Amino acid sequence: MSSSPAPFDELDRKIVTALMANARSSFAEIGTAVGLSSTAVKRRVDRLRETGVITGFTATVRPSALGWRTEAYVEVYCEGAAPPRRLAEVVRNHPEIAAAMTVTGGADALLHLRARDVEHFEEVLERIRAEPFIRKTISVMVLSHLIPESPEAGASQPAPQDPGQDAADVRRAAGTRSIPA
Repeated sequence: MSSSPAPFDELDRKIVTALMANARSSFAEIGTAVGLSSTAVKRRVDRLRETGVITGFTATVRPSALGWRTEAYVEVYCEGAAPPRRLAEVVRNHPEIAAAMTVTGGADALLHLRARDVEHFEEVLERIRAEPFIRKTISVMVLSHLIPESPEAGASQPAPQDPGQDAADVRRAAGTRSIPA
């Protein structure tokens, strides 16, 4: 990946917008829409990938189809100043965490968590709370998605079938990671 930002023009923006709408669009289809040849679109997509503008292509799947039937957001409060790197290490050990970020306000981090059911959610929450630097958590369960086509409404890996299955096993089976390294 290049360290200097590459120019990002209006054609790049149109190409990225087309890929975000449908990552399965062919270079020819995108070219027709933006007024370029398929070869020119491919060159631009390759450059956008090399420079880190495009970080990957994924399928968005209805979470319940993958076994995720419970969803929550969890505020995490830490003892002292927990560095983001330490928080990232913890969340990588939980395949149920779909997204994690440090935040402003009272909480130190916000986790987007998926679970098979409420019992599984409680077990995951207890594993998170067992970390020595976690002081408390506050959870908010999701009842429904008001924007069902949003990325947050989809899932990127299946729920573990075996309650004893560890995070590494789930990721190996799915071929994915919960958050970027």
